[in-house]
Amino acid sequence: MTLRSLVTGGAGFIGSHLCEALIARGDDVVAFDDLSTGVASNLDALTGNSKFRLQIGDVLEAHAVNDAVSGVDRVYHLAAAVGVKLVMEQPISTIVTNTRGTENVLAACAQNSTRVLITSSSEVYGKMGSAQTKPLAESDDWRLGATATRRWSYACTKALDEFLALGYHDQRALPVVIARLFNTVGPRQRANYGMVIPAFVQAAKAGRPLIVHGDGTQSRCFNHVADTIDVLVRLMECSAAIGHVVNVGNDQEITIGELAAKIVAKCASQSPITHLPYGEVYGVGFEDMERRTPDLTKVRGLLGAVRTRSIDETLARLVTLE
Repeated sequence: MTLRSLVTGGAGFIGSHLCEALIARGDDVVAFDDLSTGVASNLDALTGNSKFRLQIGDVLEAHAVNDAVSGVDRVYHLAAAVGVKLVMEQPISTIVTNTRGTENVLAACAQNSTRVLITSSSEVYGKMGSAQTKPLAESDDWRLGATATRRWSYACTKALDEFLALGYHDQRALPVVIARLFNTVGPRQRANYGMVIPAFVQAAKAGRPLIVHGDGTQSRCFNHVADTIDVLVRLMECSAAIGHVVNVGNDQEITIGELAAKIVAKCASQSPITHLPYGEVYGVGFEDMERRTPDLTKVRGLLGAVRTRSIDETLARLVTLE
């Protein structure tokens, strides 16, 4: 049986790759996007495909979401505010988009018991990453900063999305899976919203300085978008994952300083690496976590082996593309 799938945020970086993967699987796919941060050109590879359609719409409009969800078998909810820069500059739209948009999607899916996957974020762990001595597990506590520190508003919205999704599962028997994404990178990711790898690659290619925020000792784990998509599709079809939060990412850690040096080398660039205090970028009082490494025990228990390609393999392809 051919599945009919809806991808909110389908014209975005991750969403467009997901649409391609679902089409390759044989699904009929609708990408639902207001094109505020996504771009239609991300979907150029699907232009003219009779099994694909781009529907311009806003997840904040409940009637539009209801119409889009009606008649589909699977809903992948990726639409959200994107990037630290946007969160810091547009706090109201960030909060409203993430919370009300998810509420509209869950309510629409609940009307027909439509299976839905909600994408959350490793930001939910908050300050726990700063004192991290072991990989972050889904059952770990989370700790955010003061509400006056705008940086934590995004984490709070994603936590509320998770609470709401689990509430719909428990109270309305909605078949929902929550994927807690760690840093995803790959083709089509843009530097506009503070995404570090495309920003570094573009700077190195142009011979401009690579600007590292803080002292560069903060570390992250970067997952190739193809590996993230593979897990999302498999989680959606995994009955044992329903009603659960699952980390999705790569557990190979690298400091931002090391990342910058690696990109300069791979681009054969002469670009210098400079450091800029967080306060000069995002304002006084900005807080960041030192580490954010996922525990992948749960996802591997649910799905078996999951691919997590190395940062060198990921960068080799991105350096060629840029």
